[in-house]
Amino acid sequence: MNVAERTREDESGGRERRCIVTGEILPDAARVRFVADPSGNIVPDVEGNLPGRGIWVKADREILARAVAKHMFSRAAKADVTATADLPERAEAALVRRMVGDLGLARKSAALVLGFDNVLRSFSGKVPPAVVVEAADGSPDGRRKLANAASAQGLMPQVVACLTRAELALALGRENVIHAAVKPGRLAERLILEAARLEGFRPAGRMAIGRTAPEKGHG
Repeated sequence: MNVAERTREDESGGRERRCIVTGEILPDAARVRFVADPSGNIVPDVEGNLPGRGIWVKADREILARAVAKHMFSRAAKADVTATADLPERAEAALVRRMVGDLGLARKSAALVLGFDNVLRSFSGKVPPAVVVEAADGSPDGRRKLANAASAQGLMPQVVACLTRAELALALGRENVIHAAVKPGRLAERLILEAARLEGFRPAGRMAIGRTAPEKGHG
């Protein structure tokens, strides 16, 4: 069996794949699927639905660059395929597009809360958010205040902080978006998974809000 296709069942019954570079068996949140298109060019398949034999690489910029430099895709595919040097950038861009699209869907389905004050109020609502979205280039002070508020309610929503204000504005059709939250559900779960993968391309992209050190004077 090709190393790119080796699988095993994890404890929850899900399928895990082996990275062609590190040999690690990885869950969805830690890997990216690649396939060869009809012309033999390797393309990222972040949604996991493109036809063809899947080749799996750990969601890590340096490891993916190593796979390209050492021609590991051809070995894994057992064919002469082309993986260009910009593959890490294209994989990152594909992950961003997926997250931007999911945030847009969350807004359309009324699963999204926008703005610092609205996110703050959502913590005491009947259905607290599962995910808090923070602009990567936003102020740490706002994050700490929301961390305090969540902690005071006994909550630990996942924080996605790997998208910039410009990317959030594109996703939500609104300028200067810094704070948002997503209600529990499929979209929230998918955002958490995609943020975990994007973290490998953008360090410090994700953290748990309850683990953020509370800011003195804002408890």
